[in-house]
Amino acid sequence: LSILFLTLLLLFLALFPGAFNCCTKVSDEIPKGILRRVERFEIQTADALCHLEAVILYIEGRKFCVSPRIRKVKKWMKKHKIPRKKTHGRKHRRITKKKRNRN
Repeated sequence: LSILFLTLLLLFLALFPGAFNCCTKVSDEIPKGILRRVERFEIQTADALCHLEAVILYIEGRKFCVSPRIRKVKKWMKKHKIPRKKTHGRKHRRITKKKRNRN
């Protein structure tokens, strides 16, 4: 029975590697000086694996999950070009519109 459980656990981890890296709750406030110490960040989308939208801030090897709706965080992400990992969760395609040549 324990071998079956271990096999199922390993299968789950192989199929859903990001399932245990998801933020399960986010902070709606952020202390003043914390954004100055951020080394990198990820954006977590709400999809099949992660059920919550979040910005994951990495500071000194620790991760902090904050709401992407915080005005300070939005402004900070636009302003700072620091190393950023791929979007955490489902991949998004960029759709571009081509202009038609009218003669």
